[in-house]
Amino acid sequence: MKTRTLLVKALFSAVFSLMAIVTAKANNVQISGTAVTGTNISFNISWENSWYASAAPANWDAVWVFVKYQDCNTKLWMHADLSTVAADHTAGSPLQADPVTDGKGVFLRRSAVGGGNIPSTAVTLKLNIPAGTYNYKVYGIEMVHVSEGNFQIGDNSSTYKFNPINITSNSQSNGLTSNDLGGYSVDIPPAFPMGYNSFYMMKYEISQEQYADFLNSLTFTQQKNRVVTDPISAAGSFAMYTGYQYRNGLAIVTPGSNGAIPAVFGCDATTGTPNASNDGQNIAMNGLSWADLVSYLDWAALRPMTEMEFEKASRGPLPRIDQEYPWGSTQITAANSGALSNAKLNTEVSSTTVDNGMCVYLVPSNASSYGPLRVGNFANGSSGRLSAGAGYYGAMDLGGNVAERVIAVNAGGASFDGTMGDGNLTSTGFADVPSWPVSAGSMTKGGSYVDGATYVRTSDRLSLYSTNEARTNTNGGRGVR
Repeated sequence: MKTRTLLVKALFSAVFSLMAIVTAKANNVQISGTAVTGTNISFNISWENSWYASAAPANWDAVWVFVKYQDCNTKLWMHADLSTVAADHTAGSPLQADPVTDGKGVFLRRSAVGGGNIPSTAVTLKLNIPAGTYNYKVYGIEMVHVSEGNFQIGDNSSTYKFNPINITSNSQSNGLTSNDLGGYSVDIPPAFPMGYNSFYMMKYEISQEQYADFLNSLTFTQQKNRVVTDPISAAGSFAMYTGYQYRNGLAIVTPGSNGAIPAVFGCDATTGTPNASNDGQNIAMNGLSWADLVSYLDWAALRPMTEMEFEKASRGPLPRIDQEYPWGSTQITAANSGALSNAKLNTEVSSTTVDNGMCVYLVPSNASSYGPLRVGNFANGSSGRLSAGAGYYGAMDLGGNVAERVIAVNAGGASFDGTMGDGNLTSTGFADVPSWPVSAGSMTKGGSYVDGATYVRTSDRLSLYSTNEARTNTNGGRGVR
């Protein structure tokens, strides 16, 4: 879907603020009518296929909302802190606003059991930023809530699998040894996020439009480290490849000025008018290095997930099934970008006959004409978990499409303590959270559109020793909080 942004200067103070207007859309989240008054920022939000379920999986979806503000003198975008007091925020029915302890955003979700589309609903959030004259952008990322509780990791036959054990409150409180875990693992301390505690996970993999939005709030120097093509390149130059390859249409819309003015990025999969309706905005973002992924997550005030959290989000509290896939069965049906309806539109779907275990994997070749599909493309109003290829809690595309970079239970990843991103990057565009591991502490889970079925399995750890930092056409990711 297209993202349109209109900015008007606003003077922020404890007394008054002029109007700032931002209209944004990411996946099917629509944010519009933004205005700043005093210390409050107001907007309308809507999204599709929302739920709050009382029966299993007894969870809900939400939108992680955060705000960026630009100093009109320095032109730098910064992350806005929000009040950590729930009563300082208001959301019209059927929504409620849940603040977080670090003030980096809020979760908007249903306040009561129900399901269906969220109509345009008024929201007001309290800002906590210095006085000044600013431009504003409001961002929204769809999430699913993964409930606290016991679950199982490992199976009996996947490659480098964990031992088939239960993860309980004692596991999280006391840590686990390499003997407990098996699978060429190392000891992990209690601070390591094992998946027992509740967390939110992005409902979809990062899309190409979301990555463009990220780039468009960075400085020229920061941008240069988050793409392959120099931001000074001509309009129409593709950002990650020398041309339109692997279905990655991220492109330069307006060239930057070397070291001074950042470029403007957008989606241009059909090469012509950028950000047209058929420019692949909702295709999963591929070609991401570990540094690219964690920089995006730090900017969004999220964090990387661990491989144990991946298994929790896939399997939920259900008993393990040997060689199962993230949708909870051993059935799998291959789809790929060579057979599509409404290609590159926000309604893009596979034209493969719908069956259980729909998954974008096992393309005929790794040719540059193939690539990932629109995020969540197998889900519709009538699909169930199996036909949608969904994890237990409703996260889409955990198997196939792009391989997801996660933190591994290995020597490089075991010290990870779950610290969240703070919304800010280094001056050169890298994540600035000291406790986050480098690529040696990462691996991929879920397999990609190129991989065979083995890589897609929930407990498979074939990539445990493939801690590749480089950008590859098969790798992407998502974040948690």
